[in-house]
Amino acid sequence: MPYFSGPGRRPERALPPDDADELTWLLFRQEDVVTGRQARRHLTESAVRHRVRSGRWRLVHRNVYVTHSGPISAEQRLWIAVLGCGPYAVLAGLTAAIRCGLKGFRSEGIQLLRPGRLRSIAPPPGVVVRRTDTLSRDDVNRRGMPPHTTNARSLVDAAAWAGSDDQARTLIAAGFQQRLVGADDIHQVAYRRPTLRRRALILATANDARSGSESLPELRYLHAARRAGLPEPSRQHRRRDATGRVRYLDVYYERWGVHVEIDGGQHLDVRRQWADMKRQNELWICGDRVLRFPSWLVRDRPEEVIDQVRRALTTAGWRN
Repeated sequence: MPYFSGPGRRPERALPPDDADELTWLLFRQEDVVTGRQARRHLTESAVRHRVRSGRWRLVHRNVYVTHSGPISAEQRLWIAVLGCGPYAVLAGLTAAIRCGLKGFRSEGIQLLRPGRLRSIAPPPGVVVRRTDTLSRDDVNRRGMPPHTTNARSLVDAAAWAGSDDQARTLIAAGFQQRLVGADDIHQVAYRRPTLRRRALILATANDARSGSESLPELRYLHAARRAGLPEPSRQHRRRDATGRVRYLDVYYERWGVHVEIDGGQHLDVRRQWADMKRQNELWICGDRVLRFPSWLVRDRPEEVIDQVRRALTTAGWRN
């Protein structure tokens, strides 16, 4: 089973002619995948069997056909998964999030949701079906091709099903960073699900992301700082440097003039490194204390980071 990556947009296909019959239009919408029940609305039983015997159609899962003899595409695998898992099955989790436009992630296999009240159905190979009692109409994009959960529900499920807390934080932060969700979108989904796995983490990450912290190193720093009892900073704070240029600060303790900046791997680029140093110098000229940390230090030795920030805040007049 291949990985499903990228936005998952439907490739361009030539529209059927205006006088095409209903079955042709159905196959166009469903990427040439059809259930036996759908096919028999337009064809006789013998006509369906003839197409299979002649090799024009293939039975790829119980009562699901691909209406050609060539390779099965990733797009068709999605349709096989949805149609093969019965009524009301929808793409979900990371599979659906990628379908909604999430970039930079890969989903091994296909994730689906089905209402818990329905009878269990054996899925096609490589498909993971999860059952839920909290799949409302507001959570599903039925006009999607194939049907899938909405942006917010997809991200919440992907975070809940993620292999680690860090991965869950990254997914929620990326949803805000890539403008797939905003404001209270994540909160509205999570509030409807009191038993949601990682609910507190998802809500806290959404709070931070909508306030401006949209990278995993920043989120790690905020988590460590709160555990250590440091004051709450502002994120992506807008201010002018000594030259009058507007700067956006990653983490800023405005009352004490302490700015924390977390550097990623891009700082191996010499020109980018100097640009960042110059920005730091302009802020120092204005009187701020600027503390810079590599992202790996925030991840592996957060206590060192917190110690220096605590001492900078204390020197600036903060009292715990």
